[in-house]
Amino acid sequence: MRLQEFIADEAFSPALIADALRTTKSEIAGTLGLGKDAFARTSRVRARKTQVRLRQMLEILNRVEAVTGSPLAAYAWFRAEPLPGFGGVTADQLVRGGRAEHVHAYLDRITAGGYA
Repeated sequence: MRLQEFIADEAFSPALIADALRTTKSEIAGTLGLGKDAFARTSRVRARKTQVRLRQMLEILNRVEAVTGSPLAAYAWFRAEPLPGFGGVTADQLVRGGRAEHVHAYLDRITAGGYA
């Protein structure tokens, strides 16, 4: 997944992301802890919080895709795999809570051959 593939009009496009992940914009909004109407208007799509969460999700999916083999498998991992050391919380829950850097630190440890 190249981040540039998901940019339209100088912002991350929920529609392009949803198409690539074979899901809906509404599901992505829910996954990221955004309101159902977060993608309804251009001003809300371009809001800092929305763009930051979309970028964080894409960065994590990009890293995980190398291990899982596909964007769809990476998205499934992001939403469903409980992370050891975080009390069974998933990556999407950490991102929703503003803790994306913890997911990156976890992935750094795993990549370096460490334990979760």
